[in-house]
Amino acid sequence: MTAAAAWTLRPATAADLEPLAELRAAAMRPDLERLGRHDEHRVRQRLRDAYRPEHTSVVEVPGRPGPAGCLALAPDDPPGTLLLEHFYLDPALHGRGLGTAVLRAALERADAAGLAVRLNVLQGSPARRLYERHGFALESEDPVDVYLHRPAPLERPTT
Repeated sequence: MTAAAAWTLRPATAADLEPLAELRAAAMRPDLERLGRHDEHRVRQRLRDAYRPEHTSVVEVPGRPGPAGCLALAPDDPPGTLLLEHFYLDPALHGRGLGTAVLRAALERADAAGLAVRLNVLQGSPARRLYERHGFALESEDPVDVYLHRPAPLERPTT
């Protein structure tokens, strides 16, 4: 069974913060090192400073101890927009379709609510291709970050 075949999301709690900070550090290390921006303390502290469990879900894979990943979807500006942030998977699970499955489920919820979604990804990150395959397009970029946007679904006329 692949990781994408069996996974669940559960609401995050305050107790998830440190395991998720460690997960973030592992997931982001290659991109941060490539950009010359890796800092062992800062990579964890940024999640600690921004952690909002009420908007965060923990990805669990049966038989696997601890979180397999997480993602946060929170209301953002302009109204009618969600910010997708803190989407991390254990690097051991990359390339197995889990990220695609989790992202697809999150975007289906956003679409059902008629909401646009924004996010940012580090320059050169392979995750950018995942987001672009799911309808995200370039909004802006700087030397470190790429800001992507996925519009709300078009309203369908009622018959």
